Amino acid sequence: MDYAELLKSLTPEVYESLKRAVELGKWPNGVRLSREQRETCLQAIIAYDKLHKPEEERVGFIHTTKHEHCGGEGEIVPPDEPKPLKWS
Repeated sequence: MDYAELLKSLTPEVYESLKRAVELGKWPNGVRLSREQRETCLQAIIAYDKLHKPEEERVGFIHTTKHEHCGGEGEIVPPDEPKPLKWS
């Protein structure tokens, strides 16, 4: 079985188990994950997310809202224009 087939065969339960093992640094039986096991589990988790989840729900997703104002009164300032800092 190659890596792609293995990823397709992962169940949500196995995915959650891998995620939990990485979070805790140990398997459910208490044995610590080796560095290689942690890397492999993380790769599997990321690949599973890419196949089965929308971008916003994937592990490691950072929501970045685009905005053009800098605090203040909500005035929109072009990105090239300098923005004054206000010290309180």
